[in-house]
Amino acid sequence: MRIRETLRTGLFWAMGVSLTVAFVGSLALHGDARTLVVAGFGLPAVWMPAGVCWLAVSRVGLRRKEILLAAVAVTLYTPGLTVLGLVATRGGSAPFPSPTGVGLLFYPLILAALVVAVSHHVRGLASSVWLDCAVGSLGVASVLAILLNTVLDSTTAGPRSLATVVAVAYPMLDLLLVAAVAGIAALRDVWLGHRWGLLVAGLLIFAAVDVIVALQRSADGYEAGTPLVLGWAIGLALVAAWVDGTTHREASTRQRTRLSTGTAALTVSTLATAAGLGVLVLSSRRPVPTLAVVLASVTLLAATARTHVAFRQLVWMGDLRRQATTDLLTGLPNRRSLYIEARARLLEQLNGRQALLMLDLNRFKDVNDSLGHDAGDQLLIQVGARLGEHLRASDVLARLGGDEFAVLLEDAGRYEAVDVAIKLRAALAEPFTLVDGITVHTSASIGLALFPDHGPDLSALLRKADIAMYRAKTSGDGHHVYSGTDDAVVATRLQAAEELRTALTTDQLLLHYQPKIDLDTGEVHGVEALVRWDHPTRGLLYPGAFLSLIDESGLMPSLNRVVLAMALDQVAAWRSQGQQLTVAVNLSASSLVDADLPNDVASMLAARGLSPHVLELEITEEFLMADPERARTMLTRLRRHGVQISIDDFGARYSSLSYLRDMPIDELKLDRSFVFPMIDDARAAALVASTIAMAHSLNLRLVAEGVDTDVAYTELVRLGCAQAQGYYMCRPVSAAELDHWLNERRATDKLTVIPAILPSVALD
Repeated sequence: MRIRETLRTGLFWAMGVSLTVAFVGSLALHGDARTLVVAGFGLPAVWMPAGVCWLAVSRVGLRRKEILLAAVAVTLYTPGLTVLGLVATRGGSAPFPSPTGVGLLFYPLILAALVVAVSHHVRGLASSVWLDCAVGSLGVASVLAILLNTVLDSTTAGPRSLATVVAVAYPMLDLLLVAAVAGIAALRDVWLGHRWGLLVAGLLIFAAVDVIVALQRSADGYEAGTPLVLGWAIGLALVAAWVDGTTHREASTRQRTRLSTGTAALTVSTLATAAGLGVLVLSSRRPVPTLAVVLASVTLLAATARTHVAFRQLVWMGDLRRQATTDLLTGLPNRRSLYIEARARLLEQLNGRQALLMLDLNRFKDVNDSLGHDAGDQLLIQVGARLGEHLRASDVLARLGGDEFAVLLEDAGRYEAVDVAIKLRAALAEPFTLVDGITVHTSASIGLALFPDHGPDLSALLRKADIAMYRAKTSGDGHHVYSGTDDAVVATRLQAAEELRTALTTDQLLLHYQPKIDLDTGEVHGVEALVRWDHPTRGLLYPGAFLSLIDESGLMPSLNRVVLAMALDQVAAWRSQGQQLTVAVNLSASSLVDADLPNDVASMLAARGLSPHVLELEITEEFLMADPERARTMLTRLRRHGVQISIDDFGARYSSLSYLRDMPIDELKLDRSFVFPMIDDARAAALVASTIAMAHSLNLRLVAEGVDTDVAYTELVRLGCAQAQGYYMCRPVSAAELDHWLNERRATDKLTVIPAILPSVALD
């Protein structure tokens, strides 16, 4: 290794010294002395590049084909230069055939080396890049064809022979070589070795000397021993330097240089096109070689094709830009577009007023889950269109994603922004008619942030508007303007939501059970399961403290599964102890949009070996009235699995007797608001009596909730109510406490109620 490095260094030093001495001698001396000095020091410099190339081949072996090809090319050219140098010192001319003819092989070999070197880096290039390459090559070739015309005419003027062919081949191959280099220079985004420029410079110098010498000879002006003839040696030296650079240890660092940037490649292509056009213009004024005209014509054809491709690329890039800034579903500007527009507006109007509104559709997930994503998409499209109808042309409406929209109001302060928010909420309150005639009602929560009061840029305004929108959603006001206190409130809610996620997976939730008393027999056949949160720091929390947050956070399906699993586990435990109890579990309206719920319930029952009739699902009238068709489908599927259905809080909100006829229902739970006043209010008592009679006529069980006094209990027994639950009999207690209560009750007469001590907390 050291010997090879020493030889390499010595060759470079010797080559540099020889070329320097020969160049200085060519300038300082004249006549035969100059010829002898140039030949004496130049000829060794011609052979040294071949030595450098073969040292490089020995370093990399045969795995780098371009290195081997370049080494062979340089080696084959040196005998011809040696013969020309020796002949020049004697004042004669080279005989034919001679080693100079072998030098023709330099061109195909070095071109092959170029092709191999570039081919490693051009896979997958676009057609436009190859057109740039073709334009560059053809344009340069058309100009060279004119420059070399004199040489071609002089070599073909006499009788045709092998010597004539060889003489013509040199300038033609030079034309091809320069055209290839120009074409490679027009390749965009191609990365080659960091010494690629040495090869290009060497080949251009080499070809330039060939052309100049050929022109001088055609004009009988060639003179041996001038600095010009050293150009061949310099060209070969630069080629050798490139070969050495691609294999030396510097290349192991994998340094790479961009062959041509987009600007440079475009420059080469443009100049080549101009050259081709110039050749055609020249041909209209004076005789121009046919080859040059043909090359120039093909250059313009390739340039035309390149222009067509460029136009298509511009159209494509324009489409991409529009797609990048447009929401594909609604056709509105997207988040990226909003940022671009807001940046310009906020910078231009640093002292002006701007307002940002962020809108979120309430319960949009229910539409997707119940009617499908197609219906949800239709709703979003109509929402976007309706919002746009109520905004000014100067306002920017954008869809941020999902069911979130943003409006940037120009020249709007607090009061103007609130007015717009009210107007937009009123517009969205009108029903939407989707495909197939489905009518959907929706509403929006709107958060407002003001510029510059709430932030200097869009990012800050979006964050503040998002916080305000959250406050609007949780407060129920519909819209809210950001204030400094909102951060703490939202942070607390977000922390609570995260704590709830933890609670769902770490057994912090537990169930209390309240028995339902059969008023005819006094027996207890079922209980209602009520969830509690055993918070690590806040103690035992009742549903009112966290159910709304569960719903907002999208955790209701998870809560349902946790509560159902715990309730069914307890029923299974009771049954194994001989307690034949059923359990009722409350489900919110939002949880009943889960299409997988019926199958999940059936699977949970089967996994515990329980009969479906042990489970009763309590739902509210809100779910039945909001979407009767969906409600009927869901309840029917649950009933097919054998699960019982109960209507919770019956009569508390709005009731429609028609659903009692059409829906698969087993039980009505009369709301406590009817039970409590019936003691002192004859009309309330009449309502309870009529409700009990109606339930009997429809073959439905009626359970009275909130029975907290012995008077209410006695009156319900007299009216024929089926079951009752309330604090008079037993408050919601843990499973262990309920077992104790049941055991004590069995020890006495079942009809003699032993009320538990009333707790000081609010009713469930």
